[in-house]
Amino acid sequence: MNRAERTDLPTTPAVAIAAPAVEVAPGILSETARRFFSNRLSVLGLIVILLILFAAVFADFLAPAPRDYAVFKDTLLPPGPGHPLGTDAVGRDFLSRILYGARTSMLVGITVPLLAALIGIPMGAAAGWYGGKVDVVFLRIIEIMTAIPLYMMAIILVTIWGAGVEKIIIFLAVISWVGAARLARAQVVNLKPREYVLSAKALGASDRRLLTQHIAPNAAGPMVVALVMGVPGVIFIEAGLSVLGLGVKDPIPSWGKMIAEGAPYASSHPLLGLIPIFLIAFTLLAFTFVGDGLRDALDPNSKT
Repeated sequence: MNRAERTDLPTTPAVAIAAPAVEVAPGILSETARRFFSNRLSVLGLIVILLILFAAVFADFLAPAPRDYAVFKDTLLPPGPGHPLGTDAVGRDFLSRILYGARTSMLVGITVPLLAALIGIPMGAAAGWYGGKVDVVFLRIIEIMTAIPLYMMAIILVTIWGAGVEKIIIFLAVISWVGAARLARAQVVNLKPREYVLSAKALGASDRRLLTQHIAPNAAGPMVVALVMGVPGVIFIEAGLSVLGLGVKDPIPSWGKMIAEGAPYASSHPLLGLIPIFLIAFTLLAFTFVGDGLRDALDPNSKT
């Protein structure tokens, strides 16, 4: 009996192996951290952001006086022992206003990109994954939203429904989700044809599993970078609205509103306007440096 005629030989069934869900190895995380912290500007930006966050969170303990405590006889005092940065036009401690203003700026600047991502990422991912008519409708909506200036739309919404921290956060989140949606769609369209996605799909993985366990981990890097890079723009818009008198209202301080309040006294008391201007500029630069550092650290093709 030759080998071809034997029937008692054990047979091994063919087993299809799906590509496992992407897992981030500790080595990858340590290499990403090394690349980030080797960038001095990124580290400097991170330190500045942490200091501002610390001041914003602990403003109640760091501020020499309550945010709206005014002594009318002590208006426009120069920096001194009782008031390290002097007082404003109504006798409020300027350092206290700066610290509480950091809370407002960071609250708006961080919350708006997060909410915009929660709105835009699912929409963009669905459009990129399903394609067809869903993608066509999505692209038409994106084109319409892109044609509307973000700053002008914010002014219109604030003018109609009023100002306030909560309203500004909601307005800016509703009109700024386009960037996150476009990026999410681009990432899904780019990753959908990959072999590990097709392999898992052939084995019957659901759309939810494919998106959350196979595509999302690989798209997370650009998403995080976009999230960080979106903070400076939001802070700038909030400051601009406050300068125009359309931002947060008293007694809540804001760096942008403090610029407007100090403008009439620019010649005699320039610090009232210059300090919040410089703080906004440093904050924007800090987030930009961190965003650039994250982009370089998460890009496998970049070199340090």
